[in-house]
Amino acid sequence: MRHGSIPGARGRVLPMTLFGDPVLHAPCEEVTEFGSELERLVEDMFATMYDARGVGLAANQVGRNVRVFVYDCPDDEDVRHVGHVVNPRLVSVEGIVLRGPEGCLSLPGLEAGTERYDEAVVEGFTVDGDRVRVRGSGFFARCLQHECDHLEGRVYVDRLSGWRRSWVRRKIAKAPWGR
Repeated sequence: MRHGSIPGARGRVLPMTLFGDPVLHAPCEEVTEFGSELERLVEDMFATMYDARGVGLAANQVGRNVRVFVYDCPDDEDVRHVGHVVNPRLVSVEGIVLRGPEGCLSLPGLEAGTERYDEAVVEGFTVDGDRVRVRGSGFFARCLQHECDHLEGRVYVDRLSGWRRSWVRRKIAKAPWGR
C-alpha cells in the first residue's frame, strides 16, 4: 500500500468465509512472498471489511490461509486505528480481563460476552516488509486479540464456556448460514 492511499479504495469485495468452513478452523501459514499479490490481498481485505461494516478482518475470513489481518477500529477513547499486519504475533497481553460484547463477520448477526485483556501488543510486518508494532487498549486491544485468534484457527466462540457457549452454538445451528 502506498503511503497516503486510502485503504481499500482500489480493492474488490471478496466473499466472506462463514463459521464451519475448515479454513477458519486451521492455523494460517506464514507469508513468505511480499509483493503486488500481497498488496492486492490487503486492499481487497480492506474493501471487504468496509463493505461488511467490520472493524477487523483476517485473511482466512476471505478464504486465504495466510497470516494477514487488517483493521479500522476505535479504542475506548474513540481514537481511530487503521492498518494491517502481515505475519502478526501477539507478543503481549496485559491489564485486566474484561468480558465485553464480541461479534465476528464470519458469524453474522451473533454476539456474545467474551473475555479479553484490555491491553495488547502485536508485532509483524507491513506489505512492504517493514517491521511494525501495534499497541492497543480497550476495544482496539479486543480487536487485535480477535484477529490474532483467527490466524491461529480460532473464533471467539472457542473462548466461551458454559451457557454462553451453548447459547451461541444454538444460535449458529438456527442461522441460515449455519446449516
